[in-house]
Amino acid sequence: MKTLTGLDNFSDLVYNFHIKPRRCGVKLLFIADVVGKTGLDAVCRMLPGLIGKYSPDLTVINGENVARGNGILPDEAERLRYAGADVVTLGNHAFRQTKVYDFLDDCPWLIRPANDPPAAHGKGVASVDTPKGKACVISLAGQIGLEPVDNPFYCADRILKSLDPAPDFIFVDFHAEATSEKRALGYYLDGRVDAVFGTHTHVQTADEQILPKGTGYITDAGMTGAADSVLGVRTDRSINLFLTREYSPFEQAEGRAMLNGVFFDSDDSVITRINLKD
Repeated sequence: MKTLTGLDNFSDLVYNFHIKPRRCGVKLLFIADVVGKTGLDAVCRMLPGLIGKYSPDLTVINGENVARGNGILPDEAERLRYAGADVVTLGNHAFRQTKVYDFLDDCPWLIRPANDPPAAHGKGVASVDTPKGKACVISLAGQIGLEPVDNPFYCADRILKSLDPAPDFIFVDFHAEATSEKRALGYYLDGRVDAVFGTHTHVQTADEQILPKGTGYITDAGMTGAADSVLGVRTDRSINLFLTREYSPFEQAEGRAMLNGVFFDSDDSVITRINLKD
């Protein structure tokens, strides 16, 4: 019996796209979801030291919650770039700030999920020249519990097939709600990309690992923002929602900062969680 993919079994689909284990030596530094001014200031303050410590070849930052009210503005994206980001990824709040639309269309290093509607502003893939070769950064969004998007598994397949010549390093920021969807995509892309890091839930998971075919993985890289908060939001606003169900606009918290991220050395197959606080 044929499956929905039109193939006899799942392995046919996987191995059609399977490539030999990737080992190009790129060192990746990823900074997790940056929330508000507190998070932006923390990146500008702490990232130079991290770059000095890890000497990454590629630095990627998820900046989709930087702006007040979520999303990102052009000047905030530029600040992340100036702080050391080679690529800034976004997520389900990519289009919250209308002033970023033209910037998304023109900027090669600010990317939104590739499985957003084809007519959406911006692009979902960025190419970067690193000291170790050409790197490709892919942004994808999950389907469970978020706004409607194309299937991220099939979208990843299409992107990987289109990469000609194949880059030396491929990184996927998977912005998704469900841990099951994140882990499934990690295993689905194992051996075909160098790293898959989950974002969106703002709580760093303790499952950093090298998957069986060599891909670096973590379910969620965490959050960069106010340490004393609920996912970067003021605690009183969040508590009030659960107590009363009354509408109360979320307001990004301030105060002492935390920075979450992940460092991955693809040559030595070493993956390290980063958790800093003021």
